[in-house]
Amino acid sequence: MILNNKSLTLSNYWFHVCLAAIFLASAILRFWGLGRFNALVFDEVYYAKFANNYLTGTDFFNAHPPLSQYIIAIGMWLGSHLPWDQQPMNGLAGSLLSTWSYRWLNALTGSFIPLVVAGIAYQLNRRRSYALIAALLAGADGLFLVESRYALNNVYLVILGLFGNLCLLIALSQPQSKRWTTMALSGAFFGASACIKWNGLWFLFGVYLLWGMAWLLQWRGDSKKTSLGAGLVTSESQKMLMVKSDSTDAPWHVSTFKTRFPQSQALGQNLVSSEPIVGSKPSALRAKHWGKTSLVNLTQLNGIQFLVNFALIPALTYSLLWIPHLIMNPQPGFWDAHYRILTFHEKIGSGPEVHPYCSKWYTWLIMLRPVAYFYQTAQSTREQVPAYPPLPKGYGQVIYDVHAMGNPILWWLSTAAILLLLLLLLQRLWSGMRGYFPPTTVNYISLYLGLNWLAQLLPWVGVSRCTFLYHYMGASVFSGLGLAWLVDRWLHREQESWQIAAITVISLILLAFVFWLPIYLGLPLSTGGHQLRMWFRSWI
Repeated sequence: MILNNKSLTLSNYWFHVCLAAIFLASAILRFWGLGRFNALVFDEVYYAKFANNYLTGTDFFNAHPPLSQYIIAIGMWLGSHLPWDQQPMNGLAGSLLSTWSYRWLNALTGSFIPLVVAGIAYQLNRRRSYALIAALLAGADGLFLVESRYALNNVYLVILGLFGNLCLLIALSQPQSKRWTTMALSGAFFGASACIKWNGLWFLFGVYLLWGMAWLLQWRGDSKKTSLGAGLVTSESQKMLMVKSDSTDAPWHVSTFKTRFPQSQALGQNLVSSEPIVGSKPSALRAKHWGKTSLVNLTQLNGIQFLVNFALIPALTYSLLWIPHLIMNPQPGFWDAHYRILTFHEKIGSGPEVHPYCSKWYTWLIMLRPVAYFYQTAQSTREQVPAYPPLPKGYGQVIYDVHAMGNPILWWLSTAAILLLLLLLLQRLWSGMRGYFPPTTVNYISLYLGLNWLAQLLPWVGVSRCTFLYHYMGASVFSGLGLAWLVDRWLHREQESWQIAAITVISLILLAFVFWLPIYLGLPLSTGGHQLRMWFRSWI
């Protein structure tokens, strides 16, 4: 056995030290060379200009809600008063600004995302090791790193949606009489996320799915218990079901696996086993500590409470955040602006004729088509980049490429992990519809991660306009949490082979992050070095 329980148990002090190290590393990578390209990169041509329009009082129309432009404008104003005199400046946004002034707040915001992910992971099962692994994987994602280094809006959408989830989980762990402030704050964060882009509503959609499923499962469980009490359950397998379900330390229904899915039973036990940790607390205490999750308290929210916190408050927050924009841009009005935004997106087509990096939603799972945010060549690293006019194609010897792509190893393993959890969850839910769904940590974490991932992905199925890989960022958080959860459980297994597998997964992800780091940061690469990182033609 490589690791024992003592080596896996983090004290509160070392837990916070490790989280601080992850945050520090994330911040360094986001701020290092932040002004490297004295230009407007990708959609900075919109968001940096729109943000500056607020500062100059210029009327404009934006095809997205205004909150992210407020934030970038605040960063610009603060940045103009900070001592960044040596940073390169340009007037591309409509005023003479340093590149740092319109990027630094994005970098700072993105640095906190691993910590928020850690907070969600910790609230799910109160295990520090899971929270730490989740933070580490979130910090090793290349797409979030790229999005955090430029004046774009996706990091704001994601972090606000994650704050909404974190507040919801915290509220569910609080006594009913004390949770309403935190619950209302959760709804406000969800409304703010939707005021970045409308697809911020997908986070709220995940909460609706989760709450509805929790009530459905409770209703089915109550009906089965009633039937059992009336003497209607008589078969031996059904009796075994009810006996096994009474154990909060049994995350997967072993009896139904054995009788209906013997092969799946072995797979499920191996990958998400709740096997006791060596040297851990006695079974009863362990069940009390790990066999419960605050998600089981979802059904303590009745319909009125739920609608107030997750319909009324998000709608009010969203509407109020429009007020500064409408004061500065009274025309079009609130409803007319929304109609114009909707018609704008409906008129956008799809395919390479619209944009060379359009990608369908189902290709995001394997990261088939990343997006090149910036690409220029130079004769040497001493030359200024970007160069105007740019060098002819194939003329330069040094390539500067900013590629909005995830960490491939993390991405593919996360997709495999969430699909596996969904497969096992579907089997568990099917058994629950026919029997009883045990309210265990494993079951409810699987439900939380699976439904939130689906809520982030499925709405894109019916979208006809051009979409991009970054639209998967919200979903990737939940698939990453799924992978971190499996890895954490493998680390706590007694068998050495599972611990080796967990350490191998983490090592490969970190090595891949370092390997692809130059195209996340836009560092100079030789032609051969660039080609070495473009594994597929669709990545170019």
